Amino acid sequence: MEQKTVLIMPNLSKYNTVWLMKAIIGQLRAAGCVPVMDERFRGQFGEVGYGAFDRQIAACDVVVTVGGDGTILHAAKHAVEYQKPILGINTGRLGYLAQVEPNELEYLARLSSGDYTIQDRMLLEVEIDGVPGVRHALNDVVISKGELSRLVDLDIESGGRPVGSYRADGLIFATPTGSTAYSLSAGGPIVDPAIGTILLTPICPHSLYDRSVLLSPDMELTVRSRFVNNPDSILVSVDGESFAGLGADRTVHIRRSEKAARFISFPEKSFTDILGKKLKARG
Repeated sequence: MEQKTVLIMPNLSKYNTVWLMKAIIGQLRAAGCVPVMDERFRGQFGEVGYGAFDRQIAACDVVVTVGGDGTILHAAKHAVEYQKPILGINTGRLGYLAQVEPNELEYLARLSSGDYTIQDRMLLEVEIDGVPGVRHALNDVVISKGELSRLVDLDIESGGRPVGSYRADGLIFATPTGSTAYSLSAGGPIVDPAIGTILLTPICPHSLYDRSVLLSPDMELTVRSRFVNNPDSILVSVDGESFAGLGADRTVHIRRSEKAARFISFPEKSFTDILGKKLKARG
């Protein structure tokens, strides 16, 4: 049985995270794992290895998040850079991305035995002309109107060919993982994460004929505003975080990333099993 170092990333704003931490640390220690945490949590959770976050995530074998889907999204940004696998323990409301519920901590024992599988989750890569940096989305890229603007008019192309023109409150470009997030609320379908696709869902479209479309994951999409706009009247966000405004002189480029997020899963907890339970809870 291999001893593994586990970096715990908790969201202490969730009401039941703090009391659950003692049980999580105990389960990991009993399984022969070495729990470590960021230096900023020093002294809060007993005998845990504390240190600088960058050093901890670089040296760990597994990242365990304790919180909701937002906690997993935040952790994934760091885990992807170091190609570390993620296991989510849900202390949020629904937690579509989490594999373990608070009453299922016995699954942590399987981290040391290796009795799990790792699923690579597709990411989207986003660039905006004139804006430095590249962002990666585990859930979605959203292009939407600012607070004071009206409907947005957006044209989408791929390889110089038109994909579509939309007049709507905005557009969601989602990964299969993100199909259960904002895209679902906007009327999009649920897509198994094992399927490679870019899911395009309009937000409150002005046409009855505009519906979600599943696009090839190999498409490189460019999105432009059809009319001259104030750069702040159309906003681009990545996994819920603001990226930049979209003026008339800017183009958004969206493609499948060469990187992937690595999610730990257990064979008996399939995507459809988890989805069925979450949807019943949501109803």
